[in-house]
Amino acid sequence: MKLHVDFHIHTVLSPCGEDGMTPNNIVNMALLNELDAIAITDHNSAENVKAVMEVAKSTDLIVIPGIEIETREEIHVLGLFLSLEDVYNVQKKIYASLPTLHNRVSIFGSQKIMNKDDDVVKELEQFLSTAVHLSLNEVIGLIHTHGGIAIPAHIDRPSYSILSNLGMIPEDLQTSVLEVSRFADLATYKKKYKDYTIIQSSDAHELGYIGIARHAIDVEDKSIQSVFKALHTLS
Repeated sequence: MKLHVDFHIHTVLSPCGEDGMTPNNIVNMALLNELDAIAITDHNSAENVKAVMEVAKSTDLIVIPGIEIETREEIHVLGLFLSLEDVYNVQKKIYASLPTLHNRVSIFGSQKIMNKDDDVVKELEQFLSTAVHLSLNEVIGLIHTHGGIAIPAHIDRPSYSILSNLGMIPEDLQTSVLEVSRFADLATYKKKYKDYTIIQSSDAHELGYIGIARHAIDVEDKSIQSVFKALHTLS
């Protein structure tokens, strides 16, 4: 069976996420756009994943715990996980690797942690949208250590991507899944990088972009385990 997926969605926790990116709004927009599975991937944090998962419990929507990590080389890498425990363990390592920077709300925007009722329970003061002290290989290794899938993000973009910052895909890169942005021609990248599984995601920071890429994957059944198996099989 085919699942329509969007594996790159930000919430109000990301300082660049608009105020409408609350747990309930995200789930409802995903359902409205007939998505089967989404991943919540805020910058260097997974604090809002649980709330989105709790909202989705009463629906058929699969919510994959995720995070978008900015490496020392300023490359964005998605980490997708099977459980909250796994992503929280990675988050702990990432928090310890962040430079101590105070978020300047007037410049970057707020970083809100929410519950399943869209109530703000806390605002993070530590600035999230910055590079950690871990290299690309170290970040990928960290994700794999906790059972996750590491995906270099929006490789077609002129900034914060593996191609823009390294100029190539390293031959020894320890992952076989790459992501292109909603602006890319998916067929072109699939042809160019035949040895990799190429997925396309929205990188939604606003509600209107959720599911805009309309990417589909073949799975055995509608479960997070089948999604992971499909990505591993494809790659």
